[in-house]
Amino acid sequence: MDKSVALSALAALGQGTRLDIFRLLVRAGHEGVPATEIAVRLGTIQNTTSAHLKALLYAGLVSAERDGRTVRYTADMTGFRDLLAYLMEDCCNGAPELCRPVIDAVTCDCGPAKGCAPKEIGAIAT
Repeated sequence: MDKSVALSALAALGQGTRLDIFRLLVRAGHEGVPATEIAVRLGTIQNTTSAHLKALLYAGLVSAERDGRTVRYTADMTGFRDLLAYLMEDCCNGAPELCRPVIDAVTCDCGPAKGCAPKEIGAIAT
């Protein structure tokens, strides 16, 4: 991940509603949530929610899948892990084992078919 991609992801998460959407999608897991239901659950206007979802999609933090007339969104855990890897690239002054608890806490175990297969996290993988 380069700096501009990381900045885009951080900017997307730096807005309250988008952060709420991302957290909702993380909780929903691989099943995701339809766009209209996201707006209902968060009490937001559907058009505004759509704009927030586009920002998260552009930042690589969510994925969208069309099912007929419904668009279902899921958190893109690979994109999120890439962001964390970028932020922790030079973790612990050359002692990446000190970061292991953080890595373990964010490791997704939902498999490759669900879009978040475990992978090594840059310089901090042990």
